[in-house]
Amino acid sequence: MNVVMLLGTLSREQERRFLPSGDTVVSFDLTIRDEGTPTESVPVAWPDAPPAADALALGEEVVVIGRVRRRFFRAAGSTQSRTEVVAARVVPSRQATRARRALDRAMAGVAPTRPTADAATR
Repeated sequence: MNVVMLLGTLSREQERRFLPSGDTVVSFDLTIRDEGTPTESVPVAWPDAPPAADALALGEEVVVIGRVRRRFFRAAGSTQSRTEVVAARVVPSRQATRARRALDRAMAGVAPTRPTADAATR
């Protein structure tokens, strides 16, 4: 299972790109500050993001729910890679009810669907 839930601030202006396929993707960096751990910057790609994504402001705190992806590409004659989060939902944390619903939906998808080893021994 590949599920990511992040809470952080937009640390790079979002950029909407139009792909040759006709699809769009919004990309931005999210800075995660967690007490007791080093600050981290996470690249986020949000495919088919709604127009409201353009209203997100630099420094705004958001909840991102998605999955981790490592993609490979050719650049300067060599193969390179990038690990990023592919967002399914991005919700400003100030919209607490929407953020909570998004987190609840993501957690429901993480619920065990098969017996654990511990349950099987009972």
